[in-house]
Amino acid sequence: MKKPQLPDKRGYFGEFGGKFVPETLICALEELECAYREAKKDKRFKKKLKGYLSEYAGRPTPLYFARNLSQFLGMNIYLKREDLLHTGAHKINNTLGQILLAKFMGKRRIIAETGAGQHGVAVATVATLFGLKCDIYMGAEDIDRQKMNVFRMQVLGARVIPVESGTKTLKDACSEAIRDWVTNVRGTYYLLGSTVGPHPYPLIVRDFQSVIGREAKRQILKMEGKLPDYLVACVGGGSNSLGLFYPFFKQTEVKFIGVEAGGYGLGDYNAASLSCGGIGVLHGAKSYLLQDNGGQIKNTHSIAAGLDYPGVGPEHAFYKSSGRAQYVVVKDKQALEGFKLLSKLEGIIPALEPAHAIYYLKKLAKKAKGLLVVVCLSGRGDKDLNIIQKYK
Repeated sequence: MKKPQLPDKRGYFGEFGGKFVPETLICALEELECAYREAKKDKRFKKKLKGYLSEYAGRPTPLYFARNLSQFLGMNIYLKREDLLHTGAHKINNTLGQILLAKFMGKRRIIAETGAGQHGVAVATVATLFGLKCDIYMGAEDIDRQKMNVFRMQVLGARVIPVESGTKTLKDACSEAIRDWVTNVRGTYYLLGSTVGPHPYPLIVRDFQSVIGREAKRQILKMEGKLPDYLVACVGGGSNSLGLFYPFFKQTEVKFIGVEAGGYGLGDYNAASLSCGGIGVLHGAKSYLLQDNGGQIKNTHSIAAGLDYPGVGPEHAFYKSSGRAQYVVVKDKQALEGFKLLSKLEGIIPALEPAHAIYYLKKLAKKAKGLLVVVCLSGRGDKDLNIIQKYK
């Protein structure tokens, strides 16, 4: 497969992406795009980012051969251990990159959205590190189910702003953050947490997360002497999965599987935009969305707050339409089974988000034995233990 320019100069991945925003934000997005182009060429910027990723975040992360899980399923399974990073998830890769970009642009205030709280914690962490004021929007329902992460953000000095509108989850937190940015665009940097939103955010976040796949490629070649048969990762907005997938894009023999949240089941009780949605516009970009016949955004549900979002990044939409990736659905109960499976077999407690991907390995194992698989273990499960205790 010839590698296309992803995105093109207009910010499109095929037919997906773009900038569907108020006129107020067009100049801000152009300023951001220009600054990002300059930062990518700046040797000092790249050196700083590499240093913080290594010395502060803890990169490179291990590629761990999950021997017990491999024997149980009859495959060779490696886990890319993003859960071992500072703050407990892959989110720190992107927040370190964007906070340096904000400093590069001379911004003094950071705003962000968060669902499961892992992005919020990572934003609060880097804002404190660089001495910037930080406001984080979080849906009231997510605040209730992720109390410990809320407390972590507050300990780190961020102001957590509850969002009471709509479903009171990640979608509504994104909407409020965008409203704030429109009002305070001159001195505020919006540190978006996933590969969603208007161009250039899907590009920026993917690039900062691609360190996951670049490392994984080097590591698997050293350990196995060949590329994996499959890459598997959970997909909400899509940053951890694209971080793993993108560096392997040209190697078409490596198959991509994105695992979406099926919630209680299909219909209005899931968050599987690619598997169950249609094409529309949300938060400034054209992609696959969960919407009704009138184009109104549907309510979503997932036991994993980080996957509880009615849209997906436009690059994933392109991967789906082009056939480069396959997208599957795992329900709440199955994700809990994946959570228990990894905990009991490997002594690793995953977040509920990657637990969806762990469960799907059981289905993948039925197709063929002996596969070589790399799974992105995007976060650790400390934040979800209270949910596990309450779940019936």
